Amino acid sequence: MGAPEGDHELTMAFAEIALGQIKALHQPATPRHFEIWYTYATGYNPSLNQTINTLLSRDGTLSEAEIDRIYQAHFSSNRFTKVKGEIDQVMAMIGAAIGSTSSYTEKFNRASERLGRTEDLEGIRAIVESLVQVTKEVERDNRALEARLSASKLEISELQENLLAVRNESLTDPLTSLANRKFFDEALARSIATAQSQREPLALLLADIDHFKTFNDRYGHLTGDQVLRLVASAVKQNVKSQDITARYGGEEFAIILRNTELRSAIALADRVRAAVMNRELVKRSTGEQLGRVTISIGVATLGANENQRSLIERADVCLYAAKRNGRNRVVGEKDPEVGDAASKVA
Repeated sequence: MGAPEGDHELTMAFAEIALGQIKALHQPATPRHFEIWYTYATGYNPSLNQTINTLLSRDGTLSEAEIDRIYQAHFSSNRFTKVKGEIDQVMAMIGAAIGSTSSYTEKFNRASERLGRTEDLEGIRAIVESLVQVTKEVERDNRALEARLSASKLEISELQENLLAVRNESLTDPLTSLANRKFFDEALARSIATAQSQREPLALLLADIDHFKTFNDRYGHLTGDQVLRLVASAVKQNVKSQDITARYGGEEFAIILRNTELRSAIALADRVRAAVMNRELVKRSTGEQLGRVTISIGVATLGANENQRSLIERADVCLYAAKRNGRNRVVGEKDPEVGDAASKVA
């Protein structure tokens, strides 16, 4: 991560600085956070340090969303670079082995021609000895290649796991551990295609935290992040694993319910709403009771030949109706409030 690995005292000093930063900002001591702050402590990545210093001077802290952006910008590409380097090394070894084999074939053919023209015993012996020497060289090269490939197999297996982790990270919201917007968009498109081809119902829920901006401004971004995690936890605990939960953006969440009719979708939405409302929020740094958080939810089901954009818009109209009619409630597409909300949006 920048400092010489053999310098024990120096690396320990960097580690202490990194842990000190994590403690001072009340951040989780995850490998990702430690890597960022360790690199920051070394000073070997000026761009990283400038980004962090700018954010700290402006806000005095770093949110999880900012940590994620910093990591994606300065660290995620390192894994791909390592994979490429490993593959390049293996290909170079294979290329060398192919070259050795071609050279051996050429030398063998020349020796065969000479053998056909040679009649004395000494000449034949010299040719045979040269073939033995070349064969030993090829065997040595092949043993080296085999050893390198064996080591590379383990390294590439580990790198494949890292690539899978990178892919999962790219589709996951780091703050809530729910799917992110990119994953949601892809999943909804697939779910709609499946529902239409198999003639199954599909429901979409859009949820929004009530008065989140006011709450965030009053108690700060760290407590706002805590609220987002609380809602995400309530969502995950009330949705089946076969369904898809995502952070749609900001304080908005989305749930895709496959093979689910409107009535069942509304019932689940109300369970999620109640689960969020029943959780009391406590500020971690002070233990202060902050009361309860509520959410509003809009529910729409897939219509015949409907596309992704239309389904999202109708669920959003239902959510808007829930907001306009008191918040902390669920509104389905057939509820009377939806007609008035749709006219307001239009």
